[in-house]
Amino acid sequence: MNDTPGMTRVSTRPPAADVAQAFFFDVDGTLLEIAATPSGVRVEAELIAIMRRLHVRTGGAVAFISGRSVADIDALFPGLRLPIAGQHGLERRDASGVLHHHAPQGVDWPGLRMRIHAAFADIEGLLLEDKGLSLAVHFRQQPSLEGQVAETLRRLVAGAGDAIKLQPGKCVLEVKPAGRDKGTAIAEFMAEAPFAGRRPVFVGDDITDEYGFRVVNDLGGDSVKVGDGKSAARWRLDNVQAVHAWLADLLAQAARANQ
Repeated sequence: MNDTPGMTRVSTRPPAADVAQAFFFDVDGTLLEIAATPSGVRVEAELIAIMRRLHVRTGGAVAFISGRSVADIDALFPGLRLPIAGQHGLERRDASGVLHHHAPQGVDWPGLRMRIHAAFADIEGLLLEDKGLSLAVHFRQQPSLEGQVAETLRRLVAGAGDAIKLQPGKCVLEVKPAGRDKGTAIAEFMAEAPFAGRRPVFVGDDITDEYGFRVVNDLGGDSVKVGDGKSAARWRLDNVQAVHAWLADLLAQAARANQ
């Protein structure tokens, strides 16, 4: 095991974990392979079964923490109605099923959405994803447009001051209200049953997950970075397949412990 300042802890083994902990998962790039478009991802039935088993084994202490909307994640995982923080915490369904919304404050959000739609409507190779409380401009199919996307969005949100934040991700730039992120979402879950009192685990792959890693670190939990790159996370798993294998092993250990 090697420790490098500013980098994740590199280990040939995944972090030890057990079903007495609270589990939080990013979706794209963590549980699912990233696709050319958000609608192009594939969710295998085996993964849905694994998440259902983990949810049961932990007494319900499993949640998705994603930039996708709650409705989108429900559609990806049919029949699996987990707690979810969607749109980077702007919407959150707690373990009791109550949906919490954090609408934009101090800004003409409908007007800003219209201007962003108009700015990107006719640019080939860009995908504008309007999630209601946030918007994402995807340039995975045209990476050379990243600079143009960033410049245009900075100009459009300039009048909103501190009320709006531009959130970079993997081949995407998102426009979202400030003050909410994956870290605040995890903190909210950790104050509620069945997560409260448990040691958290958060697994993610992107820069947006760094907010969650820091909160989990402060709580003495296990932050797990998927893939390479600088991170605040304490552990690393190589890829999506490694995440699936780690979860399967975790569930197998739990089953043996109950025999």
